[in-house]
Parts: sequence; structure tokens; C-alpha cells
Amino acid sequence: MQVITKIAAAAALAMGAAMFAAPASAAGSPDSGIYAGDWLVRLRAIDIMPDARSSATLNTLGTNVNNALVPELDFTYMATNNIGVELILGTSRNQVTSKIGALGGVGVLPPTLLLQYHFNNAGKVRPYVGAGLNYTLFYNNGLHAGGESVSINNHSFGPALQFGIDFQVTKRVFVNADIKKIWMHTDASLGGTPLGTLHIDPLVVGLGVGMKF
Repeated sequence: MQVITKIAAAAALAMGAAMFAAPASAAGSPDSGIYAGDWLVRLRAIDIMPDARSSATLNTLGTNVNNALVPELDFTYMATNNIGVELILGTSRNQVTSKIGALGGVGVLPPTLLLQYHFNNAGKVRPYVGAGLNYTLFYNNGLHAGGESVSINNHSFGPALQFGIDFQVTKRVFVNADIKKIWMHTDASLGGTPLGTLHIDPLVVGLGVGMKF
């Protein structure tokens, strides 16, 4: 809940920034902003910071998930001057730890689809907010405990929230900063015995560059 409050506060600041920047951008040409039909492609370096919690045996073991630093690619199509649809692609290898030591790593692939609203579309400073759905695939499971493999549920669906801002550098190139909250989870078992549910729910902070097409 605290993370959602922070994102909401950031969105409010973004709207204020957009209103402040609007007069300066009014004299701009169509090349100085984004408009219906534009494609935006961004490449970011992201820090995935899990807000892990667990239930049952996993909670007793003090199960936690480490941070991961990975690249991320996303594509946004502007349906109108202000409304965009973004698909986010990226994958990470996350290490899981507990009170009894390292449990191993698991691959996480969470493609996320977001509906966005872009403020100040004609300006050079363009905040945006987004909300949508992520589908998470867990793969290459290397988790183990006591010499035995830990089985996990391979699929998860969950909501996602986003706040970001684009800073235009040239007519087509811009710098991007972005923060997302993604909800994801998996059930685990050992030798057929349920261990509980592990909620990963990461905060994802990214910085990168983009191009308008």
C-alpha cells in the first residue's frame, strides 16, 4: 500500500510538471512531441527489487528473493495523442534465500501489457502513468532444499502500475525514467508436500533511452 501511495504522489507531481511545461511547448511543431500513430521504443536498465513475503512453511523458513539488475525492452503504440498501449519485455534470474541458506535460482519472464495516459504530449518533458496486467512465467527452476528439488507453479497473473517520464533530446531520441509495481506469486512444494505461496511483488526502477518512429 505504501508503494501505491508513492506512485500516486509521483503521478500528481507529474501532472503538475505537465501543466507547468505546457505553455512552453505550445509553440512546438508536431516533431517536438508524440501523436496518434507514433511508435515509441525504449531500452532500459532496470533494478528489480522484490517485496517478498510468503505463507506456511516458506514463511517459517524466512524465504526471500534477491534483487536483479537486467535490461528491459518495451514498445508503445500511441492510439491517440495522449493514450498509449505499452508491451514490456524482459527476463531475470532471481536467487532465493532462506534461514537455512541459499535455495537456488529461478528464471522469471513477466511480459506486461499497460494502458497509459501521457501528459503534455506536445512538449519535451512528458510524464505518463499506466495500469495493466502481467503474465509471469517461471522457468529453469533450480530451487532445492535438503538435497531435494523444490517444485513451483510455473504461471502467475497479476496487476501492474507504472509511472514514468520521457525527456526529449532530439526530434526522435529521448531519455526515459520509469518505475513499476508488479504483483506476481508462485506456489511451492517439496516431495509433493505444499510449502506455501511465495509473493515476489517487485518494485522495478528503470533508466534508459528511447526512439520515436
